[in-house]
Amino acid sequence: MSSTEELLKRLGVSIDAETLRLALTHRSYAYENGGIPTNERLEFLGDSILGFSVTDSLYRDNPALPEGELAKRRSAVVSTRALAGIGRDLGIGEFIYLGQGERLTDGKNKSSILADTMEALIGATYLSNDIETARRLVMRLVGPLLKDAAALGAGTDWKTSMQELAASRQLGSIYYAVEGSGPDHARTFSAELQIGGTAYGKGSGHSKKEAEQEAAADAWRALNSRANLSGRGVTNGSAETPADSAHGA
Repeated sequence: MSSTEELLKRLGVSIDAETLRLALTHRSYAYENGGIPTNERLEFLGDSILGFSVTDSLYRDNPALPEGELAKRRSAVVSTRALAGIGRDLGIGEFIYLGQGERLTDGKNKSSILADTMEALIGATYLSNDIETARRLVMRLVGPLLKDAAALGAGTDWKTSMQELAASRQLGSIYYAVEGSGPDHARTFSAELQIGGTAYGKGSGHSKKEAEQEAAADAWRALNSRANLSGRGVTNGSAETPADSAHGA
């Protein structure tokens, strides 16, 4: 099986070879190869299809939600972070055509590049098939995110959502302990969200911001999970921290 066949198998769609290559051509590669076309026009097209498909699904499946909440959930699903996560799960990075500079700086794992390529692939699916095929692809990709209503309620900025949650419960000031590791061209970061010296969430990423967002998301879910258990009258007699509880320790 060729690499392109493997990619299409993962996506579950058919895309003609020329359009697929265009969807995978990052501008850094294009500039190093005589200014050939990039995937940016396909990205523009895919972004519109993604937005419409998610909006249509949210509108139909949530008749009682007000416009503001619908918009918040849509933003969470179509965000760079969400699309990059989908791209990583599919292993899209290994198929992207990147210039030398991006390859040396681990561009295949950069959230912005992964998210843009996912949008380009949606646009390519539409051009090679039809709008319904592209819409079905979108729903396969983002369906699990749409079902995670509690997480979607936190919106696109987990750090802000966590700050608001901590303030509403008077937990105290939040501190992020961040550490970096690895060589400069492939550096990774780990973050731990702490309140009063207690760890509430952990995360990792290819930038400090990404690691902190993941730690905030982890803490947000842990605190809401504990609140839900308390609301059902379930108690935990152990002395584990919120972060331990979130990771099933």
